[in-house]
Amino acid sequence: MASVTFEGAQRWYPGADEPAVPGIDLEIEDGEFMVLVGPSGCGKSTTLRMLAGLEEVNEGRIRIGDRDVTNVPPKDRDIAMVFQNYALYPHMSVEENMGFSLKMAKVSTDERKKRVAQAAEMLGLTEFLQRKPKALSGGQRQRVAMGRAIVRQPQVFCMDEPLSNLDAKMRVQTRTDIARLQQDLGITTVYVTHDQVEAMTMGDRVAVMKLGILQQVDTPLRLYDKPANLFVAGFIGSPQMNLLEGVAAEDGTVKVGGYSVPVDRTAERTMAGKVTVGVRPENWRIVTADQGGLPVMVTVVEQLGADSYVYGTSDVEGVPSTIIIRMSGRHDPQKGETLFVTTDPEHVHVFDTESGQRLSA
Repeated sequence: MASVTFEGAQRWYPGADEPAVPGIDLEIEDGEFMVLVGPSGCGKSTTLRMLAGLEEVNEGRIRIGDRDVTNVPPKDRDIAMVFQNYALYPHMSVEENMGFSLKMAKVSTDERKKRVAQAAEMLGLTEFLQRKPKALSGGQRQRVAMGRAIVRQPQVFCMDEPLSNLDAKMRVQTRTDIARLQQDLGITTVYVTHDQVEAMTMGDRVAVMKLGILQQVDTPLRLYDKPANLFVAGFIGSPQMNLLEGVAAEDGTVKVGGYSVPVDRTAERTMAGKVTVGVRPENWRIVTADQGGLPVMVTVVEQLGADSYVYGTSDVEGVPSTIIIRMSGRHDPQKGETLFVTTDPEHVHVFDTESGQRLSA
């Protein structure tokens, strides 16, 4: 096991006008589960592949522990890769697939069988060891791919969207299994996903990327509670944060059209001109029309049992085309009904509209 360090690591593809990753600086602690998350094309998979040695590092360097692996071949980096498409040999049994890398490394038959048996027991695959991949479900195949990585006992796991081929129910189960396994094994893990729910539920820390540049690296709750900029605010959270554009007023509020949004005192002292305020769906409060709330006409209601998500529109200038409100599932607003919502200062996130940077504490 070892830490992983990116020091200004850059990847510039031949013929491209700009680098895919301009130069990433990131420190991953020994035994940490680090998730790289961002939209498609943001450079997260390229970053992972640089660590694995599958992409050239044009500038900067990468270290695993105290060892500089920038120019070390992939096979000598002591990492194990788990791919999106499983990459299993169809003609081999589960046992043969899991032990293949050990066989190539000339590990003795007894040791190989021992490691495969241990990994199979951890993953609930013992009864499937003699089956071929075609006789397994998608979730079972992904566990075989995990087992193949585990038996190698590497210093670092590299996982590139390993759950994207699974259905929704199997994704939830498998991500729980992966998080538990990583905790049990204590192996440093770098995990790439575009699904921010996966990132929030699995990572010790999460690195949010945009256009190859790190936007924020923090714990999942810190990202949710204190997004560093508008991009992180809009990306982290499901459903996403409501972002309303307005103007800082002299009374310490933000004017969104004719509606005043209260903000905390730290933001009052720093905001000026055009600002954007963010409110999580669960932080809206329903009020009566005479209490001066923001009017929202209900267009869609998602009933989820314990909760409901209400999607609506407002004709107030600066309000996005859709406002999302989280309510108790026992409330049953009707399509076409107008709700009036407000919030509390401590729940309002304030950002500079031009720079996108956070203004509130």
